[in-house]
Amino acid sequence: MAKIYNTGIIGYGWAATAHIPALKATGQSKVTSILSSRPLDDAELSAKYGTPVKSFTDAKAFFGQADLEVVDITGYPWEHTAHAVMAAEHGKHFILEKPVALTWDECMQIDRAVQKSGVKTCVCFEVRHSGQFTTIKSAIDNGLLGRVHYGEVDYYHGVGPWYGQYRWNVKKSGGGSSLLSAGCHAMDALLLCMDGEVDTVIALNSQSSHPHFAVYEYPTTTTTLLKFADGRAGKCASVIDCFQPYYFHTHLVGSEGSLLDGKFHTNKLAGLNKSKWSEMSIHPIDSGDVADHPYQTQFEAFFKALEAGHEMPLTSLRDALRSHQVIFAADKSAAAGGAPVKVSDIAWR
Repeated sequence: MAKIYNTGIIGYGWAATAHIPALKATGQSKVTSILSSRPLDDAELSAKYGTPVKSFTDAKAFFGQADLEVVDITGYPWEHTAHAVMAAEHGKHFILEKPVALTWDECMQIDRAVQKSGVKTCVCFEVRHSGQFTTIKSAIDNGLLGRVHYGEVDYYHGVGPWYGQYRWNVKKSGGGSSLLSAGCHAMDALLLCMDGEVDTVIALNSQSSHPHFAVYEYPTTTTTLLKFADGRAGKCASVIDCFQPYYFHTHLVGSEGSLLDGKFHTNKLAGLNKSKWSEMSIHPIDSGDVADHPYQTQFEAFFKALEAGHEMPLTSLRDALRSHQVIFAADKSAAAGGAPVKVSDIAWR
Protein backbone atom coordinates (compact mmCIF):
# COMPACT_ATOMS: atom_id res chain seq x y z
CA MET A 1 0.00 0.00 0.00
CA ALA A 2 1.24 3.48 -0.86
CA LYS A 3 2.14 5.71 2.06
CA ILE A 4 -0.31 8.47 2.89
CA TYR A 5 1.34 11.74 3.97
CA ASN A 6 -0.13 14.12 6.52
CA THR A 7 -0.29 17.41 4.66
CA GLY A 8 -0.76 20.96 5.92
CA ILE A 9 -1.95 23.82 3.72
CA ILE A 10 -0.65 27.37 4.05
CA GLY A 11 -3.18 29.91 2.83
CA TYR A 12 -6.84 29.23 2.28
CA GLY A 13 -7.66 31.12 -0.90
CA TRP A 14 -8.45 30.24 -4.48
CA ALA A 15 -5.36 28.11 -5.11
CA ALA A 16 -5.84 26.10 -1.91
CA THR A 17 -9.39 25.16 -2.88
CA ALA A 18 -7.99 23.61 -6.08
CA HIS A 19 -4.97 22.00 -4.40
CA ILE A 20 -6.87 20.23 -1.63
CA PRO A 21 -9.11 18.06 -3.90
CA ALA A 22 -6.09 17.29 -6.11
CA LEU A 23 -4.04 16.23 -3.09
CA LYS A 24 -6.82 13.95 -1.91
CA ALA A 25 -7.23 12.45 -5.39
CA THR A 26 -3.60 11.28 -5.41
CA GLY A 27 -4.46 8.72 -2.73
CA GLN A 28 -1.21 9.60 -0.95
CA SER A 29 -2.14 12.78 0.88
CA LYS A 30 -4.42 13.52 3.81
CA VAL A 31 -4.96 17.20 4.56
CA THR A 32 -4.84 17.46 8.33
CA SER A 33 -4.27 21.17 8.96
CA ILE A 34 -4.54 24.63 7.44
CA LEU A 35 -2.59 27.78 8.35
CA SER A 36 -4.60 30.87 7.50
CA SER A 37 -4.36 34.57 8.26
CA ARG A 38 -8.05 34.49 9.26
CA PRO A 39 -9.76 32.17 11.76
CA LEU A 40 -11.45 29.15 10.20
CA ASP A 41 -14.11 26.77 11.49
CA ASP A 42 -12.52 23.34 12.09
CA ALA A 43 -15.85 21.51 12.12
CA GLU A 44 -16.83 23.09 8.80
CA LEU A 45 -13.47 22.23 7.23
CA SER A 46 -13.60 18.65 8.50
CA ALA A 47 -17.10 18.17 7.13
CA LYS A 48 -16.17 19.69 3.78
CA TYR A 49 -13.07 17.54 3.22
CA GLY A 50 -14.22 14.36 4.94
CA THR A 51 -11.33 14.10 7.38
CA PRO A 52 -10.39 15.88 10.63
CA VAL A 53 -8.80 19.24 9.80
CA LYS A 54 -7.30 21.57 12.40
CA SER A 55 -6.83 25.25 11.54
CA PHE A 56 -4.07 27.54 12.78
CA THR A 57 -3.38 31.26 12.62
CA ASP A 58 0.05 30.93 14.27
CA ALA A 59 2.87 29.67 12.03
CA LYS A 60 5.00 28.44 14.94
CA ALA A 61 2.21 26.21 16.20
CA PHE A 62 1.42 24.99 12.68
CA PHE A 63 5.00 23.97 11.92
CA GLY A 64 5.37 22.50 15.39
CA GLN A 65 2.97 19.64 14.60
CA ALA A 66 5.03 16.48 15.10
CA ASP A 67 2.97 14.43 12.66
CA LEU A 68 3.02 17.01 9.84
CA GLU A 69 5.04 15.61 6.92
CA VAL A 70 4.28 17.77 3.86
CA VAL A 71 3.41 21.47 3.60
CA ASP A 72 1.57 22.93 0.61
CA ILE A 73 2.36 26.66 0.36
CA THR A 74 -0.42 28.50 -1.47
CA GLY A 75 -0.22 31.88 0.27
CA TYR A 76 0.71 35.28 -1.15
CA PRO A 77 3.96 35.44 -3.16
CA TRP A 78 5.62 37.83 -0.71
CA GLU A 79 5.17 35.21 2.05
CA HIS A 80 6.68 32.31 0.11
CA THR A 81 10.24 32.78 1.30
CA ALA A 82 9.45 32.81 5.01
CA HIS A 83 7.12 29.81 4.78
CA ALA A 84 9.39 27.73 2.52
CA VAL A 85 12.41 28.36 4.75
CA MET A 86 10.38 27.48 7.86
CA ALA A 87 9.18 24.27 6.20
CA ALA A 88 12.75 23.25 5.38
CA GLU A 89 14.04 24.14 8.82
CA HIS A 90 11.31 22.01 10.41
CA GLY A 91 12.10 19.08 8.11
CA LYS A 92 8.84 19.28 6.18
CA HIS A 93 8.77 18.43 2.49
CA PHE A 94 6.92 21.12 0.59
CA ILE A 95 4.86 22.03 -2.44
CA LEU A 96 5.21 25.69 -3.42
CA GLU A 97 2.99 27.75 -5.69
CA LYS A 98 4.69 29.92 -8.29
CA PRO A 99 6.60 32.15 -8.30
CA VAL A 100 9.16 30.67 -5.93
CA ALA A 101 9.86 34.20 -4.63
CA LEU A 102 9.84 37.79 -5.83
CA THR A 103 13.63 38.30 -5.79
CA TRP A 104 16.58 36.11 -6.72
CA ASP A 105 18.10 36.65 -3.26
CA GLU A 106 14.96 35.17 -1.71
CA CYS A 107 15.07 32.25 -4.14
CA MET A 108 18.60 31.55 -2.99
CA GLN A 109 17.52 31.71 0.66
CA ILE A 110 14.99 28.97 -0.02
CA ASP A 111 17.50 26.91 -1.98
CA ARG A 112 20.09 27.08 0.81
CA ALA A 113 17.52 26.02 3.39
CA VAL A 114 16.43 23.08 1.23
CA GLN A 115 20.00 21.94 0.51
CA LYS A 116 20.82 22.09 4.23
CA SER A 117 17.74 20.18 5.35
CA GLY A 118 17.45 17.64 2.52
CA VAL A 119 13.67 17.98 2.22
CA LYS A 120 12.02 17.19 -1.11
CA THR A 121 10.24 19.86 -3.10
CA CYS A 122 7.63 20.54 -5.76
CA VAL A 123 7.01 23.92 -7.43
CA CYS A 124 3.70 24.49 -9.20
CA PHE A 125 4.93 24.83 -12.75
CA GLU A 126 2.20 22.30 -13.45
CA VAL A 127 2.08 23.08 -17.20
CA ARG A 128 4.99 20.65 -17.52
CA HIS A 129 2.64 17.91 -16.32
CA SER A 130 -0.28 18.91 -18.56
CA GLY A 131 -1.56 16.66 -21.30
CA GLN A 132 -0.59 19.24 -23.92
CA PHE A 133 3.04 19.55 -22.92
CA THR A 134 3.46 15.88 -22.08
CA THR A 135 2.44 15.20 -25.68
CA ILE A 136 4.61 18.00 -27.09
CA LYS A 137 7.67 16.82 -25.19
CA SER A 138 7.04 13.26 -26.34
CA ALA A 139 6.83 14.45 -29.96
CA ILE A 140 10.17 16.26 -29.56
CA ASP A 141 11.87 13.36 -27.78
CA ASN A 142 10.68 10.93 -30.47
CA GLY A 143 12.20 13.08 -33.21
CA LEU A 144 9.00 14.21 -34.95
CA LEU A 145 10.28 17.78 -35.13
CA GLY A 146 13.96 16.97 -35.51
CA ARG A 147 16.27 19.47 -33.83
CA VAL A 148 14.14 22.36 -32.56
CA HIS A 149 16.06 25.51 -33.47
CA TYR A 150 13.36 28.08 -32.73
CA GLY A 151 10.55 28.18 -30.22
CA GLU A 152 8.08 30.68 -28.91
CA VAL A 153 5.66 30.25 -26.02
CA ASP A 154 3.54 33.24 -25.08
CA TYR A 155 1.10 33.95 -22.26
CA TYR A 156 -1.98 36.09 -22.97
CA HIS A 157 -4.31 36.56 -20.03
CA GLY A 158 -5.80 39.85 -18.93
CA VAL A 159 -5.53 40.12 -15.14
CA GLY A 160 -7.98 42.93 -14.42
CA PRO A 161 -10.63 43.70 -11.78
CA TRP A 162 -12.61 40.61 -12.79
CA TYR A 163 -9.75 38.37 -11.64
CA GLY A 164 -9.36 37.50 -7.96
CA GLN A 165 -5.68 38.31 -7.51
CA TYR A 166 -5.98 41.73 -9.18
CA ARG A 167 -6.36 43.45 -5.81
CA TRP A 168 -2.76 42.64 -4.87
CA ASN A 169 -1.32 41.72 -8.26
CA VAL A 170 -1.24 45.39 -9.30
CA LYS A 171 1.44 46.11 -6.68
CA LYS A 172 5.09 45.43 -7.40
CA SER A 173 5.40 44.05 -3.88
CA GLY A 174 2.60 41.60 -4.75
CA GLY A 175 3.03 40.55 -8.38
CA GLY A 176 6.67 41.49 -8.90
CA SER A 177 6.62 41.63 -12.70
CA SER A 178 4.53 40.40 -15.61
CA LEU A 179 6.75 37.34 -15.92
CA LEU A 180 6.80 36.53 -12.21
CA SER A 181 3.09 37.12 -11.82
CA ALA A 182 1.88 34.88 -14.62
CA GLY A 183 4.10 34.64 -17.71
CA CYS A 184 6.54 32.42 -15.81
CA HIS A 185 4.40 29.46 -16.93
CA ALA A 186 5.12 30.29 -20.58
CA MET A 187 8.85 30.84 -19.98
CA ASP A 188 9.08 27.56 -18.10
CA ALA A 189 7.26 25.71 -20.88
CA LEU A 190 9.56 27.23 -23.50
CA LEU A 191 12.63 26.09 -21.56
CA LEU A 192 11.14 22.61 -21.25
CA CYS A 193 10.67 22.39 -25.01
CA MET A 194 14.02 23.93 -26.02
CA ASP A 195 15.91 21.89 -23.41
CA GLY A 196 19.17 23.80 -23.35
CA GLU A 197 21.21 26.40 -21.52
CA VAL A 198 20.21 30.03 -22.11
CA ASP A 199 23.22 32.28 -22.62
CA THR A 200 21.72 35.76 -23.11
CA VAL A 201 18.34 37.45 -22.96
CA ILE A 202 17.03 40.73 -24.37
CA ALA A 203 13.69 41.94 -23.02
CA LEU A 204 11.42 44.92 -23.54
CA ASN A 205 8.47 46.18 -21.52
CA SER A 206 5.27 47.89 -22.57
CA GLN A 207 1.99 48.66 -20.84
CA SER A 208 -1.67 49.21 -21.66
CA SER A 209 -3.08 52.69 -21.07
CA HIS A 210 -6.50 51.30 -20.15
CA PRO A 211 -7.49 52.33 -16.59
CA HIS A 212 -7.77 48.68 -15.50
CA PHE A 213 -4.08 48.13 -16.26
CA ALA A 214 -2.64 51.62 -15.92
CA VAL A 215 -2.78 51.22 -12.13
CA TYR A 216 -0.17 48.45 -12.18
CA GLU A 217 3.08 49.44 -10.47
CA TYR A 218 5.12 47.51 -13.04
CA PRO A 219 4.93 47.06 -16.84
CA THR A 220 2.25 44.54 -17.67
CA THR A 221 3.73 43.25 -20.95
CA THR A 222 7.24 41.84 -21.30
CA THR A 223 8.67 40.33 -24.49
CA THR A 224 11.90 38.36 -24.16
CA LEU A 225 14.28 37.06 -26.82
CA LEU A 226 16.50 34.19 -25.74
CA LYS A 227 19.83 33.16 -27.20
CA PHE A 228 20.79 29.64 -26.22
CA ALA A 229 24.38 28.62 -25.63
CA ASP A 230 24.26 26.36 -28.72
CA GLY A 231 23.06 29.19 -30.98
CA ARG A 232 19.34 28.42 -31.03
CA ALA A 233 16.76 31.14 -30.41
CA GLY A 234 13.49 31.55 -28.59
CA LYS A 235 10.88 34.12 -27.66
CA CYS A 236 8.48 34.50 -24.74
CA ALA A 237 5.82 37.18 -24.33
CA SER A 238 3.99 37.72 -21.06
CA VAL A 239 0.88 39.82 -21.67
CA ILE A 240 -1.41 40.33 -18.67
CA ASP A 241 -2.99 43.57 -19.95
CA CYS A 242 -5.03 42.22 -22.86
CA PHE A 243 -8.74 41.99 -23.62
CA GLN A 244 -9.07 38.58 -25.28
CA PRO A 245 -9.64 34.93 -24.44
CA TYR A 246 -6.87 33.19 -22.51
CA TYR A 247 -4.22 32.01 -24.96
CA PHE A 248 -1.09 29.95 -24.31
CA HIS A 249 0.56 30.32 -27.70
CA THR A 250 3.08 27.63 -28.60
CA HIS A 251 5.08 27.44 -31.84
CA LEU A 252 8.13 25.21 -32.27
CA VAL A 253 10.17 24.93 -35.47
CA GLY A 254 12.57 22.05 -36.07
CA SER A 255 14.67 20.46 -38.78
CA GLU A 256 11.98 17.85 -39.50
CA GLY A 257 8.74 19.59 -38.65
CA SER A 258 6.84 22.26 -36.77
CA LEU A 259 4.24 22.40 -34.03
CA LEU A 260 1.62 25.10 -33.51
CA ASP A 261 -0.52 24.83 -30.37
CA GLY A 262 -2.42 21.55 -30.90
CA LYS A 263 -1.33 21.06 -34.51
CA PHE A 264 1.81 19.72 -36.13
CA HIS A 265 3.50 18.76 -39.38
CA THR A 266 6.45 16.41 -39.74
CA ASN A 267 8.57 14.81 -42.44
CA LYS A 268 8.85 11.75 -40.20
CA LEU A 269 5.35 10.50 -41.06
CA ALA A 270 4.74 9.56 -44.67
CA GLY A 271 1.71 10.83 -46.56
CA LEU A 272 0.84 13.92 -44.50
CA ASN A 273 -0.70 16.80 -46.43
CA LYS A 274 1.96 19.53 -46.39
CA SER A 275 -0.65 22.22 -47.05
CA LYS A 276 -2.56 21.43 -43.87
CA TRP A 277 -1.75 20.95 -40.21
CA SER A 278 -2.40 17.59 -38.57
CA GLU A 279 -4.31 17.70 -35.30
CA MET A 280 -3.12 16.29 -31.98
CA SER A 281 -5.72 14.88 -29.60
CA ILE A 282 -4.89 16.86 -26.46
CA HIS A 283 -6.54 18.93 -23.76
CA PRO A 284 -5.05 22.39 -24.36
CA ILE A 285 -3.83 24.90 -21.80
CA ASP A 286 -6.74 27.28 -22.33
CA SER A 287 -7.76 28.69 -18.96
CA GLY A 288 -6.36 30.69 -16.08
CA ASP A 289 -8.79 29.01 -13.68
CA VAL A 290 -6.82 27.00 -11.12
CA ALA A 291 -9.61 24.41 -11.15
CA ASP A 292 -8.47 23.49 -14.68
CA HIS A 293 -4.79 23.08 -13.82
CA PRO A 294 -3.24 19.56 -13.84
CA TYR A 295 -2.34 19.62 -10.15
CA GLN A 296 -3.35 16.02 -9.53
CA THR A 297 -0.92 14.67 -12.12
CA GLN A 298 1.87 16.82 -10.73
CA PHE A 299 1.16 15.93 -7.12
CA GLU A 300 1.02 12.22 -7.97
CA ALA A 301 4.53 12.52 -9.39
CA PHE A 302 5.66 14.35 -6.26
CA PHE A 303 4.36 11.77 -3.79
CA LYS A 304 5.61 8.86 -5.87
CA ALA A 305 9.09 10.39 -5.88
CA LEU A 306 8.85 11.28 -2.19
CA GLU A 307 8.03 7.69 -1.25
CA ALA A 308 10.97 6.51 -3.36
CA GLY A 309 13.25 9.00 -1.62
CA HIS A 310 14.33 11.04 -4.63
CA GLU A 311 13.56 14.38 -6.26
CA MET A 312 10.44 14.58 -8.35
CA PRO A 313 10.78 14.87 -12.15
CA LEU A 314 10.37 18.15 -14.04
CA THR A 315 9.26 20.51 -11.26
CA SER A 316 11.53 20.21 -8.23
CA LEU A 317 12.80 23.45 -6.66
CA ARG A 318 16.06 23.25 -8.64
CA ASP A 319 14.12 22.76 -11.91
CA ALA A 320 11.99 25.81 -11.10
CA LEU A 321 14.98 27.93 -10.08
CA ARG A 322 16.63 27.38 -13.46
CA SER A 323 13.54 28.94 -15.05
CA HIS A 324 13.47 31.73 -12.46
CA GLN A 325 17.11 32.53 -13.21
CA VAL A 326 16.15 33.26 -16.84
CA ILE A 327 13.10 35.25 -15.69
CA PHE A 328 15.13 37.49 -13.39
CA ALA A 329 17.67 38.01 -16.19
CA ALA A 330 14.81 39.04 -18.49
CA ASP A 331 13.41 41.48 -15.93
CA LYS A 332 16.90 42.94 -15.48
CA SER A 333 17.22 43.42 -19.25
CA ALA A 334 13.79 45.04 -19.53
CA ALA A 335 14.56 47.41 -16.66
CA ALA A 336 17.68 48.46 -18.58
CA GLY A 337 15.67 49.25 -21.72
CA GLY A 338 16.47 46.03 -23.54
CA ALA A 339 20.19 45.78 -22.83
CA PRO A 340 21.47 42.21 -23.29
CA VAL A 341 21.91 40.35 -20.02
CA LYS A 342 23.89 37.17 -19.52
CA VAL A 343 21.86 34.65 -17.57
CA SER A 344 25.04 33.82 -15.66
CA ASP A 345 24.90 37.35 -14.23
CA ILE A 346 22.06 36.03 -12.07
CA ALA A 347 24.48 33.98 -10.01
CA TRP A 348 23.79 30.89 -7.91
CA ARG A 349 25.13 31.28 -4.41
